[in-house]
Amino acid sequence: MIPRILTSNEVYILPLKDNGAPDVPGEYIYLAPRSNDPITIRFTIEGTSSICRQGSLWVNIPDQGSEFRRDQFREYKLNPDFNRTIEISIPVYEAGAFAFYTTYAELPELSPTLNPTAPTQVRPERTPLYYIDVAPRLSLEGRPLPLPALSIFSVISKFMGKYPTDWERHLQGISGRGYNMIHFTPLQVRGASNSPYSLYDQLGWDPDCFPQGEKDVQQMVDSLEHNHSLLSLTDIVLNHTANNSQWLLEHPEAGYNLTTAPWLEPAYVLDTQLLVFSSKLEELGYPRELQSTDDLIKVMDGIKKHVVSEIRLWEYYALDVDRDVDTAIDFWTAGKFSIRMGTPNSDPEKLKEASIKDQAAYLIQNGLVGNDRLGERFRRRIDPQVSAGLISLLFGKYRGEADEAAIRSKLVQILDVLNVPFYEEYDKEMGEILQQLFNRIKYVRLDDHGPKLGPVDENNPLIETYFTRLNKSEASDEFKPEDLVLVNNGWVWAGNALVDNAGPQSRVYLRREVIVWGDCVKLRYGAGPQDSPWLWEHMTNYARMLAKYFAGFRIDNCHSTPLHVAEHILDEARRVRPNLYVVAELFTGSEEMDYLFVKRLGLSSLIREAMQAWSTAELSRLVHRHGGRPIGSLEVDEISKGGLGSAPTSPGVNGHSTREVIRRVKSAPVQALFMDCTHDNEVPAQKRDARDTLPNAALVCMCASATGSVMGYDEIYPKLVDLVNETRLYTSESSSAREITIGGGKGGIGGIKKLLNQIHTIMGKDGYDETHIHHEDQYITVHRVHPESRKGYFLIAHTAYPGYGNGNGAFNAVHLSGTKARHLGSWMLEVDAGEEAKREVDSDKKYLRGLPSRVVDVPGIRLEVKSDETVITVRDKFPPGSIALFETWIPAAEHSSGLDTYVTSGAKDVMAELDFVDLNFLLYRCDAEERDGSSGRDGTYDIPGYGKIVYAGLQGWWSLLKDIIKDNNLAHPLCQNLRDGQWALDYTVGRLERMSQQPEFAGLSKPAGWLKERFDAIRSIPNFLLPRYFGLVVRTAYKAAWERGLELMNDKVQSGQWFIQSLAMTSIQMTGLVKSGSLWPKKLVPSLAAGLPHFAVEWARCWGRDVFISLRGLYLGTGRFDEAAEHIFAFASVLKHGMIPNLLSSGNLPRYNSRDSVWFFLQCIQDYTRYAPDGLSLLTRKVKRRFLPYDDTWFESEDPRAYSTESLIQDIVQEAMQRHASGLKFREANAGPSIDSQMRDEGFNIEVNVDWTNGIVFGGNQFNCGTWMDKMGESERAGSKGIPGTPRDGAAIEITGLLYSTLKWLAGLHADGKYPYKGVTKADGSEITFSAWADLVKSNFEYCYYVPVDKSEDGGYSVNSSIVNRRGIYKDLYRSGKEYEDYQLRPNFAIAMTVASDLFHPEHAMGALVLADKALRGPTGMATLDPIDLNYRPYYINSEDSTDFSTSKGRNYHQGPEWLWPTGFFLRALLKFDLLRRDSQEGRVEAFQQVTRRLGGCKEMIKQSPWAGLTELTQKNGQYCDDSSPTQAWSSGCLIDLYMDAADYGMK
Repeated sequence: MIPRILTSNEVYILPLKDNGAPDVPGEYIYLAPRSNDPITIRFTIEGTSSICRQGSLWVNIPDQGSEFRRDQFREYKLNPDFNRTIEISIPVYEAGAFAFYTTYAELPELSPTLNPTAPTQVRPERTPLYYIDVAPRLSLEGRPLPLPALSIFSVISKFMGKYPTDWERHLQGISGRGYNMIHFTPLQVRGASNSPYSLYDQLGWDPDCFPQGEKDVQQMVDSLEHNHSLLSLTDIVLNHTANNSQWLLEHPEAGYNLTTAPWLEPAYVLDTQLLVFSSKLEELGYPRELQSTDDLIKVMDGIKKHVVSEIRLWEYYALDVDRDVDTAIDFWTAGKFSIRMGTPNSDPEKLKEASIKDQAAYLIQNGLVGNDRLGERFRRRIDPQVSAGLISLLFGKYRGEADEAAIRSKLVQILDVLNVPFYEEYDKEMGEILQQLFNRIKYVRLDDHGPKLGPVDENNPLIETYFTRLNKSEASDEFKPEDLVLVNNGWVWAGNALVDNAGPQSRVYLRREVIVWGDCVKLRYGAGPQDSPWLWEHMTNYARMLAKYFAGFRIDNCHSTPLHVAEHILDEARRVRPNLYVVAELFTGSEEMDYLFVKRLGLSSLIREAMQAWSTAELSRLVHRHGGRPIGSLEVDEISKGGLGSAPTSPGVNGHSTREVIRRVKSAPVQALFMDCTHDNEVPAQKRDARDTLPNAALVCMCASATGSVMGYDEIYPKLVDLVNETRLYTSESSSAREITIGGGKGGIGGIKKLLNQIHTIMGKDGYDETHIHHEDQYITVHRVHPESRKGYFLIAHTAYPGYGNGNGAFNAVHLSGTKARHLGSWMLEVDAGEEAKREVDSDKKYLRGLPSRVVDVPGIRLEVKSDETVITVRDKFPPGSIALFETWIPAAEHSSGLDTYVTSGAKDVMAELDFVDLNFLLYRCDAEERDGSSGRDGTYDIPGYGKIVYAGLQGWWSLLKDIIKDNNLAHPLCQNLRDGQWALDYTVGRLERMSQQPEFAGLSKPAGWLKERFDAIRSIPNFLLPRYFGLVVRTAYKAAWERGLELMNDKVQSGQWFIQSLAMTSIQMTGLVKSGSLWPKKLVPSLAAGLPHFAVEWARCWGRDVFISLRGLYLGTGRFDEAAEHIFAFASVLKHGMIPNLLSSGNLPRYNSRDSVWFFLQCIQDYTRYAPDGLSLLTRKVKRRFLPYDDTWFESEDPRAYSTESLIQDIVQEAMQRHASGLKFREANAGPSIDSQMRDEGFNIEVNVDWTNGIVFGGNQFNCGTWMDKMGESERAGSKGIPGTPRDGAAIEITGLLYSTLKWLAGLHADGKYPYKGVTKADGSEITFSAWADLVKSNFEYCYYVPVDKSEDGGYSVNSSIVNRRGIYKDLYRSGKEYEDYQLRPNFAIAMTVASDLFHPEHAMGALVLADKALRGPTGMATLDPIDLNYRPYYINSEDSTDFSTSKGRNYHQGPEWLWPTGFFLRALLKFDLLRRDSQEGRVEAFQQVTRRLGGCKEMIKQSPWAGLTELTQKNGQYCDDSSPTQAWSSGCLIDLYMDAADYGMK
């Protein structure tokens, strides 16, 4: 048999929120593939989220072999499924900036009636575009080169000398220093200024460098890769062209001229007049050379007099009053006028009498034209029809003659007022213009930090011109003079990167805010190729040409590049070279704006520079920012590891099998190209101390990002190379050496840079992405390690800032815990930076040279290796400019299979035989349960500074760790506790080992052994790594246990979405062996807790009502039929008075005080028979009876009569029905303070009867509370002791619904011959069948319970109109002790709707549900009382001991707080009745989506809760309630019920 080849497919999980946005912080999706194979992006969408309504996902990721087109999206239909998560897997074959969006039909508001004319297909909504950036896969010498492994070297090509001779020497020196990519400033023909960034011809190569053009370029690129192991990167300049570019004379429309951008006319007029004034300074009596501010003030006076006054700029702001008056009168006399009605100030009568100011406002609002931008003089004007209309209002229509003088005078007055704000606008802008001129002239002529340009002359005017004026004689005759005036490019301080500075809405050129580049004409792309076709084609060809030869682009001035232009250019370039590395010079001034550019353009890196740091502390911050994750980081990928079959596999071809490696898309910082120095910033010799060249470079090389340098930095050039005016050529010690030797030497730091670059590349290739940075006075230390092998490199850098002197400075010994180290070397840089040395270097007219320097070994490092740590001490001589470098490793991490692999393997196998009880102990157990099982010895783990974890099991740890890992929060008290000692490890293993000794928990021995082995493997690692490895072990065990739990459940849970799985796991959480809380007096079996931790042990654990409200979801809905049956048997065994107890107390002291429990019990038996395999057989199963059948005698569980008889389950069902039909009347056994210290004596009397006129069961009194709303008043202070908050006597609506459900079920069973009893005997001895009893209830239900919307219909119902508080509802009670309580709106009606929907008129039901949705539904729970009710008190505080009768001692438990379990019944009822009225597929989907929308709060709660469950209740609007049980069985169970219903109904 041919062995199969296993390949891995990287799958990135990308969940989408309900609104279609990616569920990723910051919405920045950056994926860096680990190999050259395709990756898969798997979108996950909840099956009925809002975007699934007629929804589609649109993605522009191309199919294999297809070309990427940004505007071509593929559609993936979102087929709704309530029980599933939709998964759409899209393979990605190339790098790039991809996008997706969704379209969907907006979900309408829930309404009681459907609009019959509403279209089934609704106009779709569209979400914003979201971006997915896939990093390029670079390779060098046939091997992958990840971006963090890049070491880039910048050169300015015009200083490289002759090609190929000089170039080859330099390239050899660059490669020899360990750089792997070279960055060339533009290699095209330069313009008149000789600046590399002012290009004369974008398509022409610099003839000085490449005389044979493209042939030489191809040869150079080949040589770079094959001879020097260098990739290449070049600038692409998109924003401007040289001001002498020949093609401008042929295509002036490619720039902003006065034809294509007429709004620049005022800026041009001002600019031109400033040049005229500059040329006449001397002639006009102003100084040509400014010596002082006084001189500048004189010149500014001249500007006001000879520039501002002469060019009449105000005419570009104001309207021409005489012109507009004349035109208005002409239109008026011709009868051409318009009065704009319905606008502000347009009432004719009021307008006649209005003030001139209001009349002017009318003209501005209705007639102002030309206000969209600046342009020609007097562009602003008033529409003459509107002004003529105003004349007609004021003076009447023209009738052949008129007092024209009066009209003219009036209109002039109005227009003069109208002009006032325009003149104010002009005055303000002129003030700004003059201020900008003053500041700029002062900077360039007077300021010490400015260039001090000297005398004003023709080549050096008073102020730079903003415009290039092309020579008309050289241009075609077809062009007008205004075509040949082109605005120059520049930048604006703190400008908005998305605003076109030369566009119609910007006035920065007029206000003189632009720092202009006089040699560059700004290019005008417009909105698209149609606006400037030649330019788009030209620049596209330019980009494609560059991509043909170079592995990467540096986008010059990316922040000034229109985004749509950059998108197009990069798309075209990536067509030529798909894996194009794109780095950008981006200075937007905003991190949010940076992200926008990065996302849309797919930028690989942003340039960042260490030389920007003004202090050691700031440099430390920059290194920290780009250094990588903290050492011992917890944010590790969740990857499916292991052999074939241990992870999801896909069928392969040709003997291949594919394993999916699952990664979750996580938030990512913008990647950096971190430069020690760039080609346009000052070097250490200028900004710091020349000696800082070495430590600065070393610190940069230690960062987990692409890094870079520039020619002249390693060589220690004395100053920044002037890339415009410099003419000398590069020299470098490295370029003259045949081979560069690692270590010290003269002429710069090349020998050390080689070692640093080699280490940087190794770390980048192998994924050394964890770093610890420490700043101490003048020192910075960096320790960068591999997250799995724990091998690393450690750097000590003594920085050199001015004033640091020559001493060692203050530096404490370094203790590397559990780490071994090898000293690679220590060096210091010595530089002669004296003035004489600088003069000598500068005096070389031919070559650029570095300052005299040498790197020498430093012996002043001491390394002591102790048993468990390495101590590094700086001794003797270690002055500023020194570094020490070490290789490190951790012996304890050197596991044979890799420590990470070992601690994350094998867990699934050891969990494979665990049962539900084992999992309850392994995963959960609150403090009370843990103490119960250990006779009080063990509790949950107490973390110093935090408190106790909520569970002793793995969930207790994971609830903390999931957020610690997500946030990489190594400062959390748990992490500190792990660093301080190994108590958490001992605790976790110890409890399992002890418990596995007990027979019931023998299955835990394997997980205990696995945990012990894994913990033993990490015990010897340094303590700072313990949080990481503890997290790995716990997560692995937790995930395996979780998966085992799901494996034991049914298919619907296993294949369901995460929420249903999380709900299902609460069945394990709530069900366990508790000695004090078994279901039976003498048999220990797992029992269902009502909630944790409040209802965990002893009598408080098992409540009849809670069990049978929860059982359908937690047991039947998960396939746990054995547990369901066991609970049914246990409570059936204690049936007495025809009731089951609310408090079971293991059958020893059951208490019969709840009227509703038995009905939920009977409903569960019904549900069991329907859902369980062979479910009807339950009815004929026998159960021993705690009390005698049909006998109310109480006796102890030790009495011989206890469990002496047995009954079939069907007999017990019949007994419950018969006892209710006959009527119940008894006093609770042991009545008095011993069983209830709060209740008054009358409350112990229980009476239940059927009113045979309507078949409804009535019961209770005003002193007991026999339904789930069972809070008894407890406050003597408030006078509420013994007075229930909610007695709910009479006929509670949910009991009536459950009664009818049971009757109908039994009638059906009997008719089918599957139940032996046909009915019951009434108290009067007559008989009634179940069918007849059901019919009786049904025929009276609406009459008894419904409150009509229209008062006029009250006569048809049992309604007291005077008491009604809200209409269109179902009463909560019928015939209670206080009549107004009948009419209270509470959520209980939905229980009846769910189990007995045919009792309800569908329209009435839907109306009541919609009303409750608005009035009662909170973010997670249902308000227990209508907020407009006078008794509404929504804040439950059980400890309150006040005089408030309503709230003291928590009496308002059910008078407004929002309980979660009724939400399940409400949503079930809503889904049921909404589906009833739907007759189309789209309508059914909408019904499911209405429900989904209302689950958001619960989903968020279970995700965030440390208890991994849903709370009992909240305060108003979902606010946290401190007295609520934080995880409650029925809160989860009732939502599983909803998913069960949904699966039964189906979406089609």
